[in-house]
Amino acid sequence: MVKVGIVGGTGYTGVELLRLLAQHPQAEVVVITSRSEAGTRVDEMYPNLRGHYDNLSFTVPDTQTLAACDVVFFATPHGVAHALAGELLAAGTKVIDLSADFRLQDAEEWAKWYGQPHGAPELLGEAVYGLPEVNREQIKKARLIAVPGCYPTATQLGFLPLLEAGLADTSRLIADCKSGVSGAGRGAKVGSLFCEAGESMMAYSVKGHRHLPEISQGLRRAAGSDVGLTFVPHLTPMIRGIHSTLYATVVDKSVNLQELFEKRYANEPFVDVMPAGSHPETRSVRGANVCRIAVHRPQGGDLVVVLSVIDNLVKGASGQAVQNMNILFGLDERLGLSHAALLP
Repeated sequence: MVKVGIVGGTGYTGVELLRLLAQHPQAEVVVITSRSEAGTRVDEMYPNLRGHYDNLSFTVPDTQTLAACDVVFFATPHGVAHALAGELLAAGTKVIDLSADFRLQDAEEWAKWYGQPHGAPELLGEAVYGLPEVNREQIKKARLIAVPGCYPTATQLGFLPLLEAGLADTSRLIADCKSGVSGAGRGAKVGSLFCEAGESMMAYSVKGHRHLPEISQGLRRAAGSDVGLTFVPHLTPMIRGIHSTLYATVVDKSVNLQELFEKRYANEPFVDVMPAGSHPETRSVRGANVCRIAVHRPQGGDLVVVLSVIDNLVKGASGQAVQNMNILFGLDERLGLSHAALLP
């Protein structure tokens, strides 16, 4: 049984971790921390977890207690894992970080996008980017795993087959992405209020979003060269979901793109390449750790359109984190994650 600790368990990714781990047959959450909610029982804060965590309460973060765990998840804002990760690693505890703290390999670039110096640049060299469809073998041997962001997960999985095959014009890639409001987190913000976000849709951070360098980093690795990426995120009036509409120019019309995508993801348990002509919906992945993809070539031209959908809190965060844990500890990758999506 894998002993699990969670730092920062009061946000949406924290409670999603708890929900998924409650049904995991080989993992047990033994400690969960929150300075603001110390002493509060988990099932008092989250009634949906009644009957699963009857004896678990939030505690103040304590390195010694956390170090007794086999693995610690950080479901915290950026900057928090910098301070504790090194101590836990030194104690022999594995770290899976859901924040952006270790996703970028360049400490100066991280500081530029996150507005503060990187707090643990010495750990960046060993941090493994936790996209299983790309780095499964590295994840198996990792001590520190950086779970990809939601937009980067949907976008990279959609572009990867084209870039790995050398088919796309890498100078002009476009990612037009929509996210549900839960992507903004659980904290009270005017823009996330129902009256503000309901019956409306808006683009934001067109000049530059924090996920842009992460996506570009992953696409460069896939392509083996620099990429020109335009990434435009949008806020949509739904709770969960990411819908990425991706555009790439592919001049070679002789390649069967449907076969290309099906072959690339044939052995991936959490990527579903849908039949030709499909239009995946965000509701088809709600609550599930799966990315559904469809590939189109409109009017038979050289512009390829890839549709990629995920649940931002599952495959885009906590589910992918659990998937990484399963790989890390040599477990069946699907444990705790094999449930179907929710409809309606």
